[in-house]
Amino acid sequence: MITLFHLDQSRSFRILWLLEEIKQPYQLQRYYRDLKTHLAPESLKEIHPLGKSPVIEFQGKIIAESGAIVELLIQKFAPSLAPDINDPTYADYLQWIHFAESSAMLPFLLKTFNEIETRHGTQLVFLENYTQVEFDKVFGYLNDYLKDKEYLVDNRLTGADFMMGFGLHALIHNMAQGKNFPHIQSYVERLSLLPSWKAAEKIKQGGKVT
Repeated sequence: MITLFHLDQSRSFRILWLLEEIKQPYQLQRYYRDLKTHLAPESLKEIHPLGKSPVIEFQGKIIAESGAIVELLIQKFAPSLAPDINDPTYADYLQWIHFAESSAMLPFLLKTFNEIETRHGTQLVFLENYTQVEFDKVFGYLNDYLKDKEYLVDNRLTGADFMMGFGLHALIHNMAQGKNFPHIQSYVERLSLLPSWKAAEKIKQGGKVT
């Protein structure tokens, strides 16, 4: 049995959504952020020294990092969610799997943190311009890429979508960037209609594991 140590408002949603998609039995252990600091609770460090989520326990081993978890679960239980390694689209699949936590995540986080600092009166100099340039470059590229595509790879749902969907949903709904990136918005809307996404959203909000 897989156990998902799930932190609210975190990348852990990726794993929750994937588990609902592949219909693999799992247990959910919930953790909640501190209302003042917005940090994960100290109790998560009892599971993994970094005290971060997602973390799963699988076959007696604690495994962190959402990208590694997504790849592992797909290899073990849902190989149809990845192209065959000899397929020409496999390179695209790997690119987008890693894009989510490399090229895309830095400008996303910088913009989030910059807006928080600005609201609190911090005068930004270098970071303001750097962040906006990187933000527009990275998500403009992704927006153009999605112009004529239903999904990121091979016109079907793959692990790349599970990695990218979480952050892009926040981009559209938390940052209100839909007007700037309409193709990303359409992509996010399609993901949100998937039964597994809807199931994960209900569970995230306190519902029972299906």
